[in-house]
Amino acid sequence: MKHFIGASNPMRPQFDATATYAARHFAWGFSEGVGTITLNRPERKNPLTFDSYAELRNLFEALKYSTDVKVVVITGAGGNFCSGGDVHEIIGPLTKMSMPELLEFTRMTGDLVKTMRICPQPIIGAIDGICAGAGAMMALACDMRYGTANTKTAFLFTRVGLAGADMGACALLPRVIGQGRASELLFTGRAMSGAEGLAWGFFNALHEPAELLAKAQAMAAELAVGPTFAQGMTKTMLQQEWAMTIEQAIEAEAQAQAICMQTQDFRRAYEAFSAKQKPHFEGN
Repeated sequence: MKHFIGASNPMRPQFDATATYAARHFAWGFSEGVGTITLNRPERKNPLTFDSYAELRNLFEALKYSTDVKVVVITGAGGNFCSGGDVHEIIGPLTKMSMPELLEFTRMTGDLVKTMRICPQPIIGAIDGICAGAGAMMALACDMRYGTANTKTAFLFTRVGLAGADMGACALLPRVIGQGRASELLFTGRAMSGAEGLAWGFFNALHEPAELLAKAQAMAAELAVGPTFAQGMTKTMLQQEWAMTIEQAIEAEAQAQAICMQTQDFRRAYEAFSAKQKPHFEGN
């Protein structure tokens, strides 16, 4: 229990990655600081339901308070990442809902992206096969993405009569691949190939399907032994500086760096450098 914040601190929710957390709507694994989420309905290409949206949102919210989970990897089972919202369990019921009910749902889906962006852990997507709709948005919300030549990423909202502006797509996608390319994908709903995704900066790298998850977990393991407090600060600044002027960003980074300079990891790095050794970071 020493690795997580529990009932002794009532200001923070309890989250124990190593012992008690049992996901209901996806698989959860944890090893040496890396948590792995596997969307696990392979017979349907891993679609989301109302309940899985909510559980994923709640998990990423809880991760803000985890001291044992350093990095998160998210992937899908059976050669596909995620086909989006389940047609029968989500799309059908949505056609019968009132406006307040619909707004409650769309806000919940947006909250999933918010919690992914706000949680301090770097999130790495291992994305093979179909990555569509809400699945594409989950991939987009990751900090790093690895794909394969088989990956087909589609923001297909317009194909079902909805706006391409869903779960933050019109804010996030242009920042990753550029306004013109994002406009094409969001207007047409066509699938972006793995090669296009790599060339356009959506994917950090492409790997063979059999190696994809291992490559993502290897990067996660590398980050997990790094200065995780500083990495969380880096993620926070990457998120917040979108809405800043350059003057505000420079001042915010000055404050962020001054905070990091007070950490033990900063001292450990200096002492290791002086001793010509590799630093051992502990995230504090």
